[in-house]
Amino acid sequence: MPTFCRHHPPCPSASSPGRAAAVCLVQHPEQGWNRLCNGVVLFDDGGYLLPDGRAGSPGQPHRR
Repeated sequence: MPTFCRHHPPCPSASSPGRAAAVCLVQHPEQGWNRLCNGVVLFDDGGYLLPDGRAGSPGQPHRR
């Protein structure tokens, strides 16, 4: 799986509980999503999509 983050110190990985603390690279508020440098796509409803294709429900914790 590719590494997107080039920050120092590195942002949390997509598999870590603090994944939403990564730097936002792409913002699409009109579409309701943002992509973080760790490859996670966060949706406005609280859901998320991991780089490996797994999805998280809005009720699952992922925010800072």
